[in-house]
Amino acid sequence: MTTVDPRALNAGEPGTAPVDAEGARREAERAPRGAGPAGGGLAARPPRRKSAGDPVKALLHRHRELCERAVDPLEIAAGLEAHGITDRTAARFRHRDVFSLAEELYARSPHEAVTAAAPALVPAGPAAFRGFGQALLPAAVACSAAAAGQAWAGVAAVAAVAAALVWPGRAAAGRFPHAAHLLAAAVAAGAVYRHGTALGVGLALAVVPGHLAAVAFAAGARARLDGSRALEDFADRARPLLLAATALFTGAAAGAAVLAGAPLPVAVPLALLLFLTRLLLRHGAHRAPICAALALALVPVPAAATAAAAGLLVHAVLALARASAHARP
Repeated sequence: MTTVDPRALNAGEPGTAPVDAEGARREAERAPRGAGPAGGGLAARPPRRKSAGDPVKALLHRHRELCERAVDPLEIAAGLEAHGITDRTAARFRHRDVFSLAEELYARSPHEAVTAAAPALVPAGPAAFRGFGQALLPAAVACSAAAAGQAWAGVAAVAAVAAALVWPGRAAAGRFPHAAHLLAAAVAAGAVYRHGTALGVGLALAVVPGHLAAVAFAAGARARLDGSRALEDFADRARPLLLAATALFTGAAAGAAVLAGAPLPVAVPLALLLFLTRLLLRHGAHRAPICAALALALVPVPAAATAAAAGLLVHAVLALARASAHARP
């Protein structure tokens, strides 16, 4: 039997290259798996790349709105803390603290051209003068009505005090957002009804120092937030500032009570309770502890207002030492 060389079959055909069986086999081995004949097989799939671990990217997606509307990294740090992220949690995202994590989130987020105002210890501008004028109004109304001997002087003082000391707060979410406002007005009205118009005038006179103390505390806390590098560091700086503002207001409230002829054991705890209520509402604190303290002050017992003010002060020290309480609304 004669063996035919495959190369000889094509040798005589013009334009046809000789067939190399060994080379064809090697070409077939080098072809990607799954590739079929031209136009009929499945295209070879490129190998998948393993994505590098990026936990910050997932966090950025989860808090995209917060990161995009923030005017500086401090806003993001305060927002993260409000969502329960602490310095210890930040270590899972390969950062030493929440502030460092916030700086990366801010750098990786798109932002509009917004110029953040530098914190000032003495705020100025039309808004600051308008707020000071509104703080002067209760004292003017209460003193004028009391001097004229009007029967409605106590009611006017209560309404003015409740509006000026309590109303400036952030929008509350959930049911009954204004329960704290109504309870504060009830506390002031009950005290003025039991102890006379002089107490209402004393509370009205304390509105101005209360406003100034609250504004100074907010500005000072914001300045300390700018200079902090960790949440614990900010808390250590904010607590003495709050206690100093509270002590200054307590002294001013005592002076206002003396000027109005109101009893000090009643006027000072009540003024302090309303001041802390105003401060906590302004910084977006939870309403439940505030309402509980105000409800306790409604009890017709001399020590009720003192106990309520002391309890609310403890809550304020804990709540207002958080960076999230000082984020821009």
